[in-house]
Amino acid sequence: MPMVVTDQDFQSKVLDYQGVSFVDFWAAWCGPCRMLAPIVDDLARDYDGKAQIAKLDVDANPYTARQYGVMSIPTMIIFKDGQEVDRLVGVMPKEMIAERLDQWIS
Repeated sequence: MPMVVTDQDFQSKVLDYQGVSFVDFWAAWCGPCRMLAPIVDDLARDYDGKAQIAKLDVDANPYTARQYGVMSIPTMIIFKDGQEVDRLVGVMPKEMIAERLDQWIS
């Protein structure tokens, strides 16, 4: 299962993390986000030990979403050592997301 991150722990769980973090910005009412959810669950299993896969509910955590300029969801941001390195917007196939993620895993 993906890790759940919030406004309160985003700094400690994602920004302070040494390595690759993938954060799915989503909301319960968002149809495309629900379509993406099983893909994110798969990624969490596939990348266990290689990257941390996380989800952030934009309704419950508006500060972090605003801080990263998330205007539409689903938005997925890849961080490496706490820095944003890539951003994907919208539903896309698991293979395409994995390809982008693999670019940042050394």
